[in-house]
Amino acid sequence: MKVNGNTLIELGFRPGKWFGEALDHINENGLEGNAMMNYLEKFRLPDPIPLKEDATDFMINIKAEHELEVDNVIQVVNSMNELMKTPTLVGGAIMPDACPTGPSGLIPVGGIAIAKNAIHPGMHSADICCSVMLTDYGKIDPKVILDAAHSSTHFGPGGRARGQQFHLSKELKEKFASNPFLRSKRMLSLAQEHMGTQGDGNHFLYVGRLKSTGNTVVVTHHGSRAPGALLYNQGMQTAELFRKDLSPETLKQNAWIPFETEEGQHYWAALQIIREWTKTNHLTIHNLVAQGTGVEVLNRYWNEHNFVFKDEDLFYHAKGATPLDDKFMHDITGPRLIPLNMSEPILIVEGETTRNNLGFAPHGAGRNISRSRHRRSKGERSDLEIYHEETKGLDVRFFSNEIDITELPSAYKNAESVRSQMKEFGLGNVVDEVEPFGCIMAGDWKINAPWRKKKKK
Repeated sequence: MKVNGNTLIELGFRPGKWFGEALDHINENGLEGNAMMNYLEKFRLPDPIPLKEDATDFMINIKAEHELEVDNVIQVVNSMNELMKTPTLVGGAIMPDACPTGPSGLIPVGGIAIAKNAIHPGMHSADICCSVMLTDYGKIDPKVILDAAHSSTHFGPGGRARGQQFHLSKELKEKFASNPFLRSKRMLSLAQEHMGTQGDGNHFLYVGRLKSTGNTVVVTHHGSRAPGALLYNQGMQTAELFRKDLSPETLKQNAWIPFETEEGQHYWAALQIIREWTKTNHLTIHNLVAQGTGVEVLNRYWNEHNFVFKDEDLFYHAKGATPLDDKFMHDITGPRLIPLNMSEPILIVEGETTRNNLGFAPHGAGRNISRSRHRRSKGERSDLEIYHEETKGLDVRFFSNEIDITELPSAYKNAESVRSQMKEFGLGNVVDEVEPFGCIMAGDWKINAPWRKKKKK
């Protein structure tokens, strides 16, 4: 009698992608009885891993300093409590800039989750390797630098048009082609189209002066763009397949890829390649500024604040947290960068690992309320009026020529509160600052998005 999937289910096996291979082998070789069971034993999965009854302890490096922050802190702590019931997690922390990003159990911005031998794509999110880079251009007028940057960078959706794209190096192409997660034609095409782009949302190009020297510097903030988002989607799909077999009780957003598996090895390698692409993307934009002005680059350093960092068998998922410990960055060349908002200095920090910081610092100022709620809080005032009030004395530009008030300073937490809590909880020491001159952001490009223009017509 031909064996089918129902036969295997009746024998106590959970359905999986291995069913097809096993059924072909059994039927082709006429296996039955003990011979069939002996063959099937190698496919038997361990019992499902349940959620922890109690959340693993995590460090709380945040406190509410006024009424508006109370609800935010409560939501963040509650979400972390659900998150830390995930079976793989052995530690975690939340930073002063923490804010919720979705349903309870989803890692908040400003959250750190430590997993043993597991990579959780949902805990690094789609903006893989969101990072910041600083380049020092010496004693040059910051407006000259800002103008050069504005003429060469690219904000908004999509990539650069044909004829304006930057070719990937042969070495980087080969790395993409060598990895199962990255080798598709679509991935390679997106990697080329999005090189030299910065996206939208809270990503920026900030120009200012170093407090210590007066030198003009550029700081860029963006992630891995479409290539990273595509890798994230593949990672979530792969993790979901494992979740169904290993731990069906685990929330879908917290599914993991076991590191020791073939998929885990390939995904970890893909993350490192996407990291290299993102760093190259920053370099491309910074080098264009140098080429456009003819100035010499005096210094440069960068750091991620949205990534997975490995220390032996532990994987630190930092969803918006700045690595302080050198062990997390093999290519470290300088201190770390913590931007707050466009009207505040960017903090340049160093620090050591402590019991409560786990080797990390905040990554910015964070939000207390959503973008939509922030818009409503401004009442009937015009965007232009709010813009002039909050950017007084600064050269703030929106690439789309449409103001986005949800990126103005009042949309973020009080910068001084973040700084004071950094000191209180031992989250890095400020060793220098970049004082603001101006910045470029995408702006509210959706106002003139193609689909809206079509609808108006």
